[in-house]
Amino acid sequence: MIGTLRIQGGEPLRGEVTVRGAKNLVPKAMVAALLGSTPSTLRSVPEIKDVKVVTDLLSLHGVTVSKAPETGDLELDPTNAAAALHADIDAHSGDSRIPILLCGPLLHAIGEAFIPDLGGCKIGDRPIDFHLKVLREFGAEVDKLPSGIRMTAPKGLHGAKIDLPYPSVGATEQVLLTATRAEGNTELRGAATEPEIMDLIAILQKMGAIITVQTDRVIHIEGVPELSGYNHRALPDRIEAASWGSAALATGGDIFVRGAQQADMMAYLNTFRKIGGGLDITDEGIRFYHPGGKLNSLIVETNVHPGFMTDWQQPLVVALTQADGVSIVHETVYENRFGFTGALNEMGASIQLHRECLGSVPCRFGQRNFLHSAVISGPTPLHGADINIPDLRGGFSHLIAALAAQGDSLVSGVELINRGYERFVQKLEGLGARFEVVAEVAE
Repeated sequence: MIGTLRIQGGEPLRGEVTVRGAKNLVPKAMVAALLGSTPSTLRSVPEIKDVKVVTDLLSLHGVTVSKAPETGDLELDPTNAAAALHADIDAHSGDSRIPILLCGPLLHAIGEAFIPDLGGCKIGDRPIDFHLKVLREFGAEVDKLPSGIRMTAPKGLHGAKIDLPYPSVGATEQVLLTATRAEGNTELRGAATEPEIMDLIAILQKMGAIITVQTDRVIHIEGVPELSGYNHRALPDRIEAASWGSAALATGGDIFVRGAQQADMMAYLNTFRKIGGGLDITDEGIRFYHPGGKLNSLIVETNVHPGFMTDWQQPLVVALTQADGVSIVHETVYENRFGFTGALNEMGASIQLHRECLGSVPCRFGQRNFLHSAVISGPTPLHGADINIPDLRGGFSHLIAALAAQGDSLVSGVELINRGYERFVQKLEGLGARFEVVAEVAE
């Protein structure tokens, strides 16, 4: 696995890339296969680290995961699901937070579940306490061990009324994956409604679940005693698609993203066009390009769907350093998502962080001393620098900055990007990026 790249910047990215199944859906769809009594087939599966992590975890629990050599489709057979050793689960989880979502399906399948200490990107508070509270509401018994948390369901799982204080994607997934086979009815209020959530619901419905999505973020689930397998093509990754769009804008390039879908990216596409980016939207994908001339500064506020996605924010900030005037980005989803901007300032950007809410969207982080608003002055020429990647989305943003900058940049920690961007090094090569591999790391 590539760990460090030396990038020669200043070359516009031009060409075509293809996006496959969404990182924010595919691992959860794999977990859902545990709920079925027959095998499932998942299509358009990307080659990313999170898929490998879930494959390993499912395999530890007796699920047979087979990959079609020609298409990359996965067949997941949960027929022989069984308990796994805690130490093995810990060893294979890495820094992924996926294990928490296996709990409900494992409780249904084998009556117990274990989660080790969980990691993930350091972008904000992602406590598992609410996940544990939800599982207790369904009837799970939770025991904290020195090595992690063990759960059992001696009386089975039953429906519950759950009200989320914030439309959390992870908590919504937890409820859906647990409630579908719980006895009785479940009402979830304050649910997330992201496209990936709706695609997960579509998968569960194919399996035999009865799920009704109502207005005002209310979801009703009627528990059923048994589910079958599914055959499903994952929706394309709208985060990766937007990341390549921002890369085209920041480098003055022209990239056709095959597989990108307009319906799931409308908030991003509106913002991209306001900045001054060029778009050609087709049934096969979306062309993102810099049409020449000045880019426009603007105000961007992240929000839950259907608002501007927080994962779109970081790559876009790089493009905003090249916009004419002062731009403001107000982050309302994760409180510490601007940590990546320090490296951009070292490369010549002018980004100031503020604790105040510089926007109109109601924000949980106001008056809590989080640097969650950014003021970006531009355009500022970027120059090469030595960069250590901090997290997945910030890391891809650093790559974009290095590609847009004049001179060489030494970018380390590149292996983190493998969590969510399939074959990104090969894609960069195909777009004409100039770089060399300096170091590799063990997988």
